[in-house]
Amino acid sequence: MIITDTHTHLYSDAFDEDRAEVMQRTLDAGVSRLFIPAIDSTYTASMLQLEKDYPKHVFLMMGLHPTHVKENYKEELEHVVKMLASHKFYAVGEIGIDLYWDKSTLAIQQDAFRQQIKLAKACKLPIVIHCREAFDEIFQILEEEKANDLHGIFHCFSGTLEQAHQAISYNMKLGIGGVATFKNGKIDQFLKAIDLKHIVLETDSPYLAPKPYRGKRNESSYILNVVEKLSEIYKVSEQKIADITTENSKAVFGI
Repeated sequence: MIITDTHTHLYSDAFDEDRAEVMQRTLDAGVSRLFIPAIDSTYTASMLQLEKDYPKHVFLMMGLHPTHVKENYKEELEHVVKMLASHKFYAVGEIGIDLYWDKSTLAIQQDAFRQQIKLAKACKLPIVIHCREAFDEIFQILEEEKANDLHGIFHCFSGTLEQAHQAISYNMKLGIGGVATFKNGKIDQFLKAIDLKHIVLETDSPYLAPKPYRGKRNESSYILNVVEKLSEIYKVSEQKIADITTENSKAVFGI
């Protein structure tokens, strides 16, 4: 069984003490494809080292995370442009809008999001969207920028069924992870109404660990708990969940 984790921050310092062991558990669990989102330029060297250490399993994205859109965001975007021109990446991400932590940066978050969507179009790459308390703002920009060749993943989807359909209408897959296993996660209540062809798996490790690890450090091997939950929801085998979601990830990233 080949499982794809479409979103893991394996370069995080949360793994500095035991990254090799975490990776071995991941591979032993059948999770052999790991897509790594960027945050800002301070993490680039760690990401490149991770790719060097695990070239058959690690696939990198490049982008500026919305919570790291600060006064210097134009310099950060220049770094994104430079990296995309000099190295192979599989998506522009994670990008988007986050109004949970700081609403005062909305205008520059919107600008950074728009610019990175345009960059993805120019580079013919998918986008991976981070959205927190900002569905309306995200959808407004997606509506402005929509195009037949613009596609990607709505990472860590936690919206309503209506918002799920709207995200899908913009050629986005829904990134489903640990939240689907939470009692108060809500998405498990309507997920079956979404065709599996629109779903990809993710962990967002070291964050959002699924039950029974909720509140602890997440890791890619725990995606098995998400596979199990989706198998229950869709009433199909875990193998089928793994197969379909991995094929969906290939459709997004081209590999």
